[in-house]
Amino acid sequence: MKRVLIVEDEEGLLEDLQHNFKYEGYDVMTAKTGVEGLKLALKQKPDAVVLDIMLPQKDGFTVLKELRQRHRDMPVLVLTARNFEADVLKGFDLGADDYMTKPFGLKELLARVRRLVQRGPSGAPVPGPTIYTFGDVEVRFEPREVLKTGKPVALSYKEFELLRYMIEHRGRTVSREELLEEIWGVDEELGVTTRTVDTHVSNLRSKLGAGFAQPFIVAVHKVGYNTGVGRRRVRRSPLPHAPASRTPRASTSRRAAGRRRARGGTGARS
Repeated sequence: MKRVLIVEDEEGLLEDLQHNFKYEGYDVMTAKTGVEGLKLALKQKPDAVVLDIMLPQKDGFTVLKELRQRHRDMPVLVLTARNFEADVLKGFDLGADDYMTKPFGLKELLARVRRLVQRGPSGAPVPGPTIYTFGDVEVRFEPREVLKTGKPVALSYKEFELLRYMIEHRGRTVSREELLEEIWGVDEELGVTTRTVDTHVSNLRSKLGAGFAQPFIVAVHKVGYNTGVGRRRVRRSPLPHAPASRTPRASTSRRAAGRRRARGGTGARS
């Protein structure tokens, strides 16, 4: 059963939407504030979110922005009572997948949400396997391999998932609480402490960190961690021997040939 989260502070409208989505066969979750809605979206990971803009505690634009920092592909349809072009553009700029202005037709809303759910978490083709490199470390998301100076490094399942999440969110400080929720699927309310995160980060540093001038996972005091790889050269490329990997070298050769011709050299043939 597909799950839909409805974040709406108008109680009557919220009840109507909940009833109609349940009638259509959805498992429906509801929230009346932006804070509650964001927490549910991050923890429950619904198949689609219907998000009002004018919300108490945290408005819909802020909720959308923070949601997109952690889940870029979760389908979100934005509702608003303001039909201003600037609001519409802002919603799309922040990552909204669709937009409807109140008052709206119920059948149209259901149809649009159905389309988002059928599309799934991403309308784009699934990208091919990738390699991330920093320093002498090479991380292959598929088939879940990590090499240091060309030699395999044994990581536990959670250590690899933690490393992968930090790479995917490189350049952004990620809180310990976020890592608990995303990697372990729990939060401190269940009695699991952030020391679990610290222990796994320490293990990654021990296994991969030798040879770096600074820790490649940098602790941010009282907040969390940043991979720090944004300050180093990070390369994302297809796996070796893929045809696309030859394209950059060909382009570089053509540019070099152009520079030689511009200087009057004869080292390149047309």
